[in-house]
Parts: sequence; C-alpha cells; structure tokens
Amino acid sequence: MHPPHLILGIHVTHRLQHASEVQRVLTAAGSAIKTRLGLHEVSEGDSPNGLVILEVRGEESVADDLMAQLNAIAGIEVKKMVFTH
Repeated sequence: MHPPHLILGIHVTHRLQHASEVQRVLTAAGSAIKTRLGLHEVSEGDSPNGLVILEVRGEESVADDLMAQLNAIAGIEVKKMVFTH
C-alpha cells in the first residue's frame, strides 16, 4: 500500500505581517515538506493575503504537528487534505 498524499492549505491574512513567522515554521519543518507552492493575490501595491500549498511527507502526525504550529499564528488558517490510493 502506498502512503497517503498529505496536503496542507495555508491561508495567510495580512501576509506581510505574518510571513516571517510562517517562514520560520516552514523552514524548521523543511525535511518534511516535499512540495511547496505559494500564491498571492495580484493587485496594485502589496497583496494582503496569500495561500501556501504544501505536500507533506511522512506520517499523518507530522502534518498534524505542522498544522498545529501554523494554526497557533494569528491570521493563519490551515486545512488538511488526505488522499489515499
């Protein structure tokens, strides 16, 4: 049996205000992150919100721990998707 694909969607409000703290958590968890995609709104000036999509490797508990750390940051909301084959 193949391991599940673990995907985290991270919605960042006030992106410029929270980006450094989110980056700190993601850097610390770097070995558990297989794929990372960052999206932000395109508008005049700085875009206030962003979305980060992560593919997490390892056990589901690794994704759950990362989720908890990110959800502890004000202005961050994390959703998890688990795809089993």
